Amino acid sequence: MSLVTPISRKPLSFVIPTVGGLGALIGLFIGTSFGSGLVGVVGGAVALMLLALIYITVLRNEKMARWINRLGMAALGFLYGGASGLVLGLFAGQITIWFIYWLYEGRYRQSLLPYLTSGQVLWHYTFRVICGAIFIFLITPILVVMPLSFNAQDFFTFTPEMLRLDPDGYSLKHYMDFLGLREDSNGEWLRSFSNSLLIAPIATILSVTLGTLAAIGLSQSHVPAKRAIMAILISPMIVPLIISATGMFFFYSSMGNWMEDTLGLNKNFVGYVKVVLAHAVLGIPFVIITVTATLVGFDRSLTRAAANMGADPVTTFFRVQMPLILPGVISGGLFAFITSFDEVVVVMFIGSASQKTLPWQMFLGLREQISPTILAVATILVALSIALLVTLEMLRRRSERLRGMSPS
Repeated sequence: MSLVTPISRKPLSFVIPTVGGLGALIGLFIGTSFGSGLVGVVGGAVALMLLALIYITVLRNEKMARWINRLGMAALGFLYGGASGLVLGLFAGQITIWFIYWLYEGRYRQSLLPYLTSGQVLWHYTFRVICGAIFIFLITPILVVMPLSFNAQDFFTFTPEMLRLDPDGYSLKHYMDFLGLREDSNGEWLRSFSNSLLIAPIATILSVTLGTLAAIGLSQSHVPAKRAIMAILISPMIVPLIISATGMFFFYSSMGNWMEDTLGLNKNFVGYVKVVLAHAVLGIPFVIITVTATLVGFDRSLTRAAANMGADPVTTFFRVQMPLILPGVISGGLFAFITSFDEVVVVMFIGSASQKTLPWQMFLGLREQISPTILAVATILVALSIALLVTLEMLRRRSERLRGMSPS
């Protein structure tokens, strides 16, 4: 049983100034939105310090203080910002009152070891704040794009109706444009999405097949020049993409001409073949790396035991080796799929209008017509990425369970 520090109330000389720092931070955002950041910093700090002093020394009832703080800030938010201000005020009220009593009651030390010094406790929470700030910095663009995709107007900014949470300010028109359900839709978005869904899975299957075989071969001890071969195989993810795209353009152009002139294949079909092969080349390094990492902990005595029992190499691979390295194979396949699905430079070099993928269409939407449909597409891609990341995490936990480890 781990030791924990008992809760003890902290002096006001520590609580009030710290709470004032949080008030200054909140006031900075509010004051900046009203045109005066300095006034917001001072006003926020003073207001929150006064509230903390009143709640602790006068009211002395945490439950009542929580309700007063929530409802009071929600009312102020509604007064100055309407429905959206109400939501933000309620959120700010909950955060500030929680922070006040979290400090005053000493709850911040409850889950920490009792022998930690004040400096160690300070660094513990400072590090968390830094990590949280980086996370917010990275995720804020996504949080902005998602509500904007429901904008009823063809704007890339929040309209007054959206800020008031007026239902008339929101619409699914951009999603309908993406699906080609609007009368003025030209179907390019859905066509490019279909191309991506056709090209990416086939390229992923090729990447997984070739990358897994290459990783298993390079894991053998008798293979000469393994490091040089590995460096060559993973070079597509190291070499700048524009250089790879240029080289692929010359190579696949010659190959395409040969397939059309000598084999008599359809030009459109040859275009898809070139794009699929190029994306497979870009995805193979990810499969090699993930499968190689999985093979590091593989017990090779299992394959020798299977061979002693009379199993041929193919049976041994599918019955013994593949089930154990499957998490690495699927992880590499997901990375290869994402690489193919998001790639735009190579397909612009070697593809034609018939092979236009979704990232290519998004690039054209930004360069030529500034289509707000991009926001809806970006939201869909974010949802797809989240689903893939959840899958990767589940595979990681499964792999750790197979290795006898406890997933963290």
